[in-house]
Amino acid sequence: MTANRARAIAYAVVAILLILALRFTPRLPAPERKPAEILLQGSARAAVDVPVSVSPRDEHVDTLGAGETLQALLRRGGVSDSDAVAALRAARSLDMRRIPAGMPVTIAAVGADSTPTEIVLQLAVDRLLHIKRASSGWSSTEERLPWTTDTVVVNGSISSNLYEAMDSSAKDILSVSARRQLTWSLADVLEYRVDMSRDLQPGDEFRVMAERSVSSTGVTRIDRVLAATMRLSGNVIEAIRFKSGSVGGDFFDQDGRSLRASFLRAPLEFRRISSVFGLRKHPILGTVRRHEGTDYAANSGTPVRAVGDAVVVRAGWSGGYGNLIELRHPNGYVTRYGHLRGFANGIRPGARVTIGQTIAYVGTTGLSTGPHLHFEVIVGGAQRDPRIALNLKGGQPIPKSERESFAALRDRLMASLDTARTGALTLAVN
Repeated sequence: MTANRARAIAYAVVAILLILALRFTPRLPAPERKPAEILLQGSARAAVDVPVSVSPRDEHVDTLGAGETLQALLRRGGVSDSDAVAALRAARSLDMRRIPAGMPVTIAAVGADSTPTEIVLQLAVDRLLHIKRASSGWSSTEERLPWTTDTVVVNGSISSNLYEAMDSSAKDILSVSARRQLTWSLADVLEYRVDMSRDLQPGDEFRVMAERSVSSTGVTRIDRVLAATMRLSGNVIEAIRFKSGSVGGDFFDQDGRSLRASFLRAPLEFRRISSVFGLRKHPILGTVRRHEGTDYAANSGTPVRAVGDAVVVRAGWSGGYGNLIELRHPNGYVTRYGHLRGFANGIRPGARVTIGQTIAYVGTTGLSTGPHLHFEVIVGGAQRDPRIALNLKGGQPIPKSERESFAALRDRLMASLDTARTGALTLAVN
């Protein structure tokens, strides 16, 4: 009896312990259902939980080679000749005669092994032509990329030339092409007062304020110069963009006189001088003789422009000068242009030309060792140093009715130039 009772008590204790173990043991998590199991619950739930796979877009980027046809480039990118003909026919705004070498072209397809469905031509920095294929055929649309515009100031000091000074001063805010644009623009603004190839000396300084545009792809360009100062050997020239109702020219100096004068300071737009006025050893005759003028070294074919309004006195061969043009100007000055490759259309004795007009092209005719322009200024029958003879300060002044508005704009722009460092500038310009 005692043994049976002991066994009963032991069984009871084991049962109690088993019940407690089952009561306090945590439940195992439910097994994760696979996507296939979820799909069984209905298409609406499946659309949410199961991602839809998309074929990747494959792009081939290329550039048009010199002398290459666009169809040949498309063929290289996997576009069949028939598709290329149809696509280019759909691009009605595309002028096949004006497609530049180096133009970027993107050919896109859905999947690496698929037939191309889109062609993108970058016609300009901010202009794309999209040619797309659909079930109905090829069609084209143009896209203009957005630009953002701000104002920048560049301060520079001359050590060798204007190009070097601009590159070293603006490298952190402007691209190489934008720096070149600004260099040319500054030279154009001051071309009636400064010959950038001859007048600059080490230590001369410039400050220029201009509008800068940046494309969505990061390309920078220079739009308008707003103001500039140039310090030449201690003398300061200021240039302020101002629209006058009666005086011609876009820029005026600090006294309100137009920077547009009777003469340009140089007969070439792209100037690189090889010798200056004075004594030198003649490169062919081998003797020291007076060089009555200035030589501008330039590539053959560079346009030569009249430095002022004039009448053509001579246009033809003249011994050591080679092909020569002589112009007589209203104030009695005569200018000569020698070693020319040829003359522009309509240039003959008696013809009238205007300031800046192309009259001839740089060459190496006559006594010349290489392509360059020989330029002279004759005053009262005697050769004069062009650097002195063409250094005219006179420009038409703005009228009294506009002086107050000009002075206000001048003071505001010059104050900003005087205090601003190289970089972007917050400035409201009218």
